[in-house]
Amino acid sequence: MGILDFLTGEFIDVIHWTDDTRDTMVWRFEREDHEIKYGAKLTVREGQAAVFVHEGQLADVFTPGLYMLETNNMPIMTTLQHWDHGFKSPFKSEIYYVNTTRFNDLKWGTKNPIMLRDPEFGPTRIRAFGTYSVKVTDPATFLREIVGTDGEFTMDEISFQIRNIIVQAFTRTIAASGIPVLDMAANTADLGKLIAGAISETVAAYGLSIPELYIENISLPPAVEAALDTRTSRGLTGDLNAHMKYAAAEALRSGGEASGAMGAGLGAGMGMAMAGQLANPWINGSGINTGGASTSAQTPPPPPVEHVWHIADGKDTKGPFSKAALGRMVSEGELTRDTYVWTQGQDGWKTADEVDELAQLFTVAPPPPPGA
Repeated sequence: MGILDFLTGEFIDVIHWTDDTRDTMVWRFEREDHEIKYGAKLTVREGQAAVFVHEGQLADVFTPGLYMLETNNMPIMTTLQHWDHGFKSPFKSEIYYVNTTRFNDLKWGTKNPIMLRDPEFGPTRIRAFGTYSVKVTDPATFLREIVGTDGEFTMDEISFQIRNIIVQAFTRTIAASGIPVLDMAANTADLGKLIAGAISETVAAYGLSIPELYIENISLPPAVEAALDTRTSRGLTGDLNAHMKYAAAEALRSGGEASGAMGAGLGAGMGMAMAGQLANPWINGSGINTGGASTSAQTPPPPPVEHVWHIADGKDTKGPFSKAALGRMVSEGELTRDTYVWTQGQDGWKTADEVDELAQLFTVAPPPPPGA
């Protein structure tokens, strides 16, 4: 220690702190060898508190004001050290300034989605985020439980722990509230108060309080939001039939302006479908004739597909045969009801009388022979 430091230490201390960092919660007054002179002046400004620690023991907490550090206004020091009033040596002590103003616009949010059972959507997941403010309400407890001997303690050092407490309380409160997801936006203020109340006891054990807590947004997973948007859009269309006609007209217009052949063909095809529907008002939006005369514009159904059949002959198979050929074989006695047959799409081999299409071949009696 230089001569200048020594001489400076012999003068009466003036102890004060002004903070311009905006995030410092606790700051320790630095003094050479922690020697605070007897009779030193301690200034505590509004929004501050000063915690006096002597020989590792918390001796006193000073609220805003000007103090003279003497044993007559710090009786606890007399108890700790058994001093008499004439003792003039420096205090071997430390003074911690605690910022008691609000720290605002602090962020919180759910790191992972929260599972809950919604009365409308069923089991779903949500995310949420918002802001909160924090304030030191009990400087002695805060110093004892959180700060310790840290000479400069900032908000960043405890914000992560507070965020975890908020998220846990939010999860528990949302799950127990039973509020539908679609109604949560209208109840964010009440939910914020519930969550702040739920965590008040926990943060009070740290010497802190949460004066304000806001929920800025509650969101659903992207897939659920997309389904919700689709449902909302469907509700806005009103008359679905009129909406389909409008969509077809828009497709025709955009298809006519499209530079590609596919866009033009799609627009023309939809336009022809719309024109056919407008020409015959008895056809509903699904293409089903609901009444009135039939129109020649309707496309006939495709012709039925004729099956061909295979016949089991011991370990060999014969065919394929058409149904007409099988009819001739029945009349000639080559095909009986117990003959096994198979065609494409059939589930395994079946006897001829088990197949409805072939069973009728055995029920039609041939006409009597000529000249009988």
